[in-house]
Amino acid sequence: MRSNLFAGLNHARRTLQPLLIGAAHAFSFSDGPLPAWLLPYVQVLTLTFLALWVWRSGTVRQAALSGFLFGLGNFALGLYWIYISLHTYGGLHPVLSGVAVFLMAAGKALFVALVTGLTYKFCRPFLARLAAPRINTVIAKPDAAAPQQAEAPALAAPAGFSTFLLTATTWASLWMLAEWLRGTLFTGFPWMNIGYAHADGPFSGWASVLGVYGVAWVAAFTAGAIALLMQAQKSPSESPAAMTVVCAIGLVIGGLGLAQIRWWQPLGNPMLVRLVQGNIEQSLKFDPHHLQQGIDTYLQLAGLPPKEAGANPAMIILPETVIPLFQNRIAPQTWQRWLDVANARQATLLMGIPLHTNNGEDRYTNSVIAFNGSTPLASLQAGTASYRYDKHHLVPFGEFIPPGFRWFVDALNIPLGDFNRGQTRQPSFSLAGQHIAPNICYEDVFGEEIIEGVRSINGTDPGASLLVNVSNLAWFGQSWALQQHLQIARMRALETARPMLRATNTGMTAAIDPDGKVRAVLTPLQPGVLDVEVQGTQGLTPYVRWGNIPALLLALLSLATAALIARKARPE
Repeated sequence: MRSNLFAGLNHARRTLQPLLIGAAHAFSFSDGPLPAWLLPYVQVLTLTFLALWVWRSGTVRQAALSGFLFGLGNFALGLYWIYISLHTYGGLHPVLSGVAVFLMAAGKALFVALVTGLTYKFCRPFLARLAAPRINTVIAKPDAAAPQQAEAPALAAPAGFSTFLLTATTWASLWMLAEWLRGTLFTGFPWMNIGYAHADGPFSGWASVLGVYGVAWVAAFTAGAIALLMQAQKSPSESPAAMTVVCAIGLVIGGLGLAQIRWWQPLGNPMLVRLVQGNIEQSLKFDPHHLQQGIDTYLQLAGLPPKEAGANPAMIILPETVIPLFQNRIAPQTWQRWLDVANARQATLLMGIPLHTNNGEDRYTNSVIAFNGSTPLASLQAGTASYRYDKHHLVPFGEFIPPGFRWFVDALNIPLGDFNRGQTRQPSFSLAGQHIAPNICYEDVFGEEIIEGVRSINGTDPGASLLVNVSNLAWFGQSWALQQHLQIARMRALETARPMLRATNTGMTAAIDPDGKVRAVLTPLQPGVLDVEVQGTQGLTPYVRWGNIPALLLALLSLATAALIARKARPE
């Protein structure tokens, strides 16, 4: 009876520990619950515990289960805000909304289970030697008077430095590849990639060279190395395990050194920009009875006089779907009011708006347009403003309906669209000597797509000197989604060495420098404007030049080397 009780408690402990540590890991992706400087250390610490459980697992199944539970705790807490959009604004039953979040978290957790299970399977030959006792090479001469002892069985040599290094690199490489798959398959959802916890801290310097996936590799390697040292404590393998941690310290030093390199040079003169945050409640934004009130709020904020007389912004940036109607359904007098704002402030307006155009076929796009006071009103109504950007990475269920999921969409009370996609690489537009490349909502989660706008195109487009993101995260209320998205935008600035300007409906509206530091930010969930001077930049980081290729090669070569050595070490 007592043994059954202890067995049950032990099983509960093995289940709860990775679940709770995974939930703690979720705190490392947003500034707010914890200070920003602490996030990278929380991420590495919690991942170290997971790696330690993998090293101590007895079977592949046990290792995979630990990873799944860790991932479930991580994603269920870190993505809890999806419940708000489904239930609060989508009208889905609370139970169904909770089930949907659980299933999504479980699906993402499968990637973690894949990492932990495969790591244990591939590294089993190495882990078997982890704490092997030293081989006694001194053989005593037998005493003729003493009875003959049976010869002791041969013991494996203790794990050496190469064993630890290959184990840590295998763990890091599998983790990075799983992050890459999660960000690629089924249009991708790389939210909460572990690299995003390192917009601050010693690993941030690697972003400009290897991108967020490379940062994830470095973070996973460090956690794995520390866990190996913890596992090898007080064993003959402790010294070589410590050498693996020394390699991790080398990555820390390398990151700090890379952060000192200035990959960019200033382009032209600084430009004064206004970022507008209207804080329109999502339940009112698309309500026909309150729609004009929301538009009026943005007109009033955009038209505010500058604090210093004559210091008008050159560009006023407004969020995604600041006008939640197709352009041809907007009254001419409303368009004229926007033109009046542009004239009064002597500025170019950049705003998010859905467009309906017909050039032989109907096209519906989630777009950004740019115009100034001299733009003909008729061109605004026709959707032919002087500049237009069409969103190309659409949100499943929100902007396009995946095959077979019409039933799910019909259950929601959300104004959904089935939009057409824009091109991956669209021209930037020039203003005051700067080249501006906008993106919409969670498009900035995909670094490999953002860098396309920074690269030049055969001399016809010089590439962006400024990045602009317009978003509407009101769907997710007062949640971690706002701060998590800001962390993602900071990583894009680090990768590209470009300033990132964010104009959002509810937050986080911010100006980010090319080194990933937040220069200025508005308080979330409050209306306001942020007038900020921004310096455009030029020059290409290694990540902009080569994208994810170096990080993927690092992971694949590490795995190939580990597999080759493990095969040679396997007994015939």
